[in-house]
Amino acid sequence: MNKQKKAVRNRILHEMDRIDEYVFTEKCKKIRNRLFATSLWHGAGTIGVTLSIGREIETMAIITKAWTEAKRIAVPKCNPNNRTLSFYELQTFSQLESGFFGLMEPNTSKTEAITQDSLDLLIVPGIVFNHQGYRIGYGGGYYDRLLSDYEGVTVSLLLESQMIGDIPIEPHDQRVDWMITEKNIYDTSKETE
Repeated sequence: MNKQKKAVRNRILHEMDRIDEYVFTEKCKKIRNRLFATSLWHGAGTIGVTLSIGREIETMAIITKAWTEAKRIAVPKCNPNNRTLSFYELQTFSQLESGFFGLMEPNTSKTEAITQDSLDLLIVPGIVFNHQGYRIGYGGGYYDRLLSDYEGVTVSLLLESQMIGDIPIEPHDQRVDWMITEKNIYDTSKETE
């Protein structure tokens, strides 16, 4: 990750850490409710989603809601040797274990692999976003590699304050199709480069 991206990411992470816990929780609820009301959600039978950490938009409630609606949930496992993600179907939180970089990941002996082609909707994490759907994550490039040949629908869940006018974009960066904040739903295909 280049220096400019690191500086922007660190600034937004610092701002996120300063948000009051109650305010953050309420904003997460608004974002989830916006997601649940979309045709993206209603049309998805299998949803790929990471287990949130820190000040990422909380995803356990999203996973639980999906299960109550008989949707399949697939969570990624990081493959650090080639910086790729493999997805596994999660049917209960007891199938998780602490994995790469302290992330909660599927225990592969208790879960079944799912191909990325079978994901109808992929919820893509990130820290900083622009209006065109480009994002800055934690710097490993895992999602950019995945998105380079993923053909399903992508959405990121974020606070309005995580969107900035301009971020450095590199040739390998991939954008998401939709962004949902506590205030709006953005269709990035309507945004110009």
